[in-house]
Amino acid sequence: MNRKRMLLLRMLLLSTSRINRIRKSSDKKVKRKTISYIVGMGFVFLVMMFWVGATSVFFGYVGMAKSIPVVCSAMLSILAVVLTLFKSNGYLFNFKEYDMLMSLPFSPKSIAADKFLYMYITSLPWDLCISLAMMAVYGYYEKPGFAMYPVWIILTLFVPVIPTVLASFIGFLIAKISSRFKKKRNIVQTIVSFAFILLCFSFQFIVEAVMKNSNTKVVMSNISDGIEGVGKWYFPIKWFVKAVRETDVLSIVLLIIVSLVVFELVFMLVGRYYRQINSALGAHKSTKSFKLKQQKSKSVVNAIAFKEFKRLTGSNVYMINGIIGEVLCAVLAIVVLIIGFDKIVSGMLKGAPISAEAVFPAIPVFIHFLVGMVPTTTCSPSLEGKNYWILQSLPITRKQIYQGKMLFNMYATLPVALISTFCICMSAKVPAMNFVIYMIEVTAFCCLSTAWGCACGVRHMKLDWENEVEVIKQGVAVFIYMFPNMIIAVGLMVAAVAFGQKVDSNLISAGITAVAGLLAALSYWRVMNLAKK
Repeated sequence: MNRKRMLLLRMLLLSTSRINRIRKSSDKKVKRKTISYIVGMGFVFLVMMFWVGATSVFFGYVGMAKSIPVVCSAMLSILAVVLTLFKSNGYLFNFKEYDMLMSLPFSPKSIAADKFLYMYITSLPWDLCISLAMMAVYGYYEKPGFAMYPVWIILTLFVPVIPTVLASFIGFLIAKISSRFKKKRNIVQTIVSFAFILLCFSFQFIVEAVMKNSNTKVVMSNISDGIEGVGKWYFPIKWFVKAVRETDVLSIVLLIIVSLVVFELVFMLVGRYYRQINSALGAHKSTKSFKLKQQKSKSVVNAIAFKEFKRLTGSNVYMINGIIGEVLCAVLAIVVLIIGFDKIVSGMLKGAPISAEAVFPAIPVFIHFLVGMVPTTTCSPSLEGKNYWILQSLPITRKQIYQGKMLFNMYATLPVALISTFCICMSAKVPAMNFVIYMIEVTAFCCLSTAWGCACGVRHMKLDWENEVEVIKQGVAVFIYMFPNMIIAVGLMVAAVAFGQKVDSNLISAGITAVAGLLAALSYWRVMNLAKK
């Protein structure tokens, strides 16, 4: 890597480094937020390492510890593809600092390659969590020589390179072919991403069904053999496994050299069209067939809500994260109608002495768990970026801005939540009184997630982002909202089912509704107070 590329990569890393922010910032509030984020993410990484380690221990328990390197390399490759497909276009094309970078004395190839390396480096902590946990378990069961450990760690840095490059190249091809059809490209990418996410969610149930009807060791052996078979034609897995098991020098060299060669070849091609694609994505197409239609007046709050809708549909990253919960909720409602509420509940409880009626109070809480997963209000204030100052210069108050953003989230969540609740209650044959209370409860939950998300989004607003991924996926506001909300929702579901066997379910739901409504009002009051500052 030449000095210019190193300089540009160093500049990108320093400009977004949270450690550097702690060292250089004189604002104590910024330092506290940054430290809290680092501590929170450290906890997430520890949880992930524990989960991966427990899975690896299961492999060792059934006598298949030898397959851990195969599974590790496969997981790293799949994770690299997933993370890259969701982030590549946001990092590589049509990013905010494009004009500034292109004015510097760097070639388009160097800029594209360094943006890729930046994306790759920011994903490394997730790779290391998986790899180090599996390495520790593999070392415990197989007792390899000391050389295995440095080889494993070094090759962990190279296993994700080829799948990341290939996924970036796919994103490059999509961007090149459809650069003149920006809206259609976003829609296609979003549909593909939703399909992939739904497949991942359904994979757990597929595995459970297979495990239920088969011998556990046979199933695990078949999975391992299948991954070994993939390694026969996908050579990076084969090289990693051989290097770890046998400390094969040729495999080590091949994995490193081929990864670097693929990287250089792909970005040599990307560099040739980089300027052209970014220019096309940043341009706006006009047609002669445009006709001015009757203009309709809207209230300021509704106009801001409509603006937020256009912002959502214009970014596949925002759309995937903003409405994934609503999509999953709608799919759940359809599945419950087709299969039946009783069958699904009996399958989940696995013979536990709990009646289906006792589960009724958990229905609205589970709906909230899905539609309130990540409200758009957590990141929409930060997504304004420089436009936030333009909004403030208009005759619009901050109160109206935040009300418009909350209104859009209600438009996006409440109809789906109510229709899904109606479908599930119909399938479960819920009594009329329970049905009315559940609809009110779901409405209160939608108000709570909207207002609480907005309070987090305004309180931890970040306007100086370089890429929208930083606030949509990695924002402090999203993190502060999402994890407490998940824990509370799961706790409420468990409590609702537990008390549903002893207390009238209507009383439980009425109590939860009252608390949710009160918290929603307090969160809204908090947002209005923040609007005055």
